[in-house]
Amino acid sequence: MEKITTDLLVIGAGSGGLSVAAGAVQMGARVVLLEGHEMGGDCLNYGCVPSKALLAAGHAAHAVTQGASMGITASAPKIDYAAAKAHVARTIAHIAPVDSQERFEGLGVRVIRDFGPFTGSRTVVAGAHEITARRIVIATGSAPVVPPIPGLADVPYLTNETLFALQDTPTHLLIIGAGPIGLEMAQAHVRLGCKVTVVEGARALGREDPDAAALVLSRLRAEGVEIVEDCLISQVSQASETGAITLTAKDGRQFTGSQLLVAVGRTPNTSRLNLEAAGIAHSRTGITVDNRLRTTNRRVYAIGDVAGGLQFTHVAGYHAGLIIRSALFGLPAKASNTHIPKATYTEPELASVGLTEAEARAQYGDTLTVLRAPYSENDRARATGHTEGMLKVYAVKGRPVGAAIAGAQAGELIQIWALAISAKLKL
Repeated sequence: MEKITTDLLVIGAGSGGLSVAAGAVQMGARVVLLEGHEMGGDCLNYGCVPSKALLAAGHAAHAVTQGASMGITASAPKIDYAAAKAHVARTIAHIAPVDSQERFEGLGVRVIRDFGPFTGSRTVVAGAHEITARRIVIATGSAPVVPPIPGLADVPYLTNETLFALQDTPTHLLIIGAGPIGLEMAQAHVRLGCKVTVVEGARALGREDPDAAALVLSRLRAEGVEIVEDCLISQVSQASETGAITLTAKDGRQFTGSQLLVAVGRTPNTSRLNLEAAGIAHSRTGITVDNRLRTTNRRVYAIGDVAGGLQFTHVAGYHAGLIIRSALFGLPAKASNTHIPKATYTEPELASVGLTEAEARAQYGDTLTVLRAPYSENDRARATGHTEGMLKVYAVKGRPVGAAIAGAQAGELIQIWALAISAKLKL
């Protein structure tokens, strides 16, 4: 067995792990990067990149049906689902070299393509390699949750890790879960000519501002997506003759389709790590960390999805910057989520940052002011026909503490509110 001693061991080559490895090695540290699956992690291979590429294909199909109010004759698009998936594959392939093993080895990182459990407080064994490091960063990300619904294990369901390999057009796509992933894929597929039914056990987009979420849900329903809320699935079955999949709800309602996508959330990837051997506390929500992202083993850090906080690629990248400052240079660096924005890339887009209205009211009471601005009162929105949307800002004594936007380019527009909150600017 080869014994390797290094300054920094990074476990996981997703967004956060790659950022830590690249930053550390360029600062002169000896870095070993461990990855047992795909370089680039979920974002490149199964998440941000393929989902936005498929959404773009759906947008292109939808665009040719619009424009009548501006004097453009609308027409029905001719859709090639397999070609849309080829666009997704090409997009991944074009970006992959940036995250590749070859690139990181060129930077000076030792890349080992294997899984590796802890065998001690500073030691990990991966295949024929025993790696001992001064500091270790766990960046293993998360995986789709598969709920324990009776019958689900017996049908060929899809998750975000398998959906993008599907080449045949779904006749009727069933989706369990009306969060960002479920609804983004619902809109992409309905625009690509599929019938889509989304079933949600609670409220669709339940973690978003209700007023902003209502605008998005109204548009999706208008485009033909069937969204069923407060509907818990108790049984999944498949017809042996036709292959049709049926969801049966606790109240007896049934929904039948050709394919099933499960999009009910994410679970941290910790099962292969043998965290107990390193004295690292964890729970079903992730690895326990302090505000410096240190685990209960002070030589080990956890970042991104596996750290149990906000599950976004840009959060992992933000964490990576903190780790470089803290683990390599010993500088004070504390993580905060108050200025971290999030976005759902449906059309209209949905974005928010800081406190929700309910959280702000609970924290600030009568001192809270809620400001609203509809897109319909914005000149550019009028000129471009994107009047469907709204901005809400929650302010205390003239300083914003949260904001939500539903509408065109919400993902970009939310950035100025993230800046305002992080810099404590006044309105």
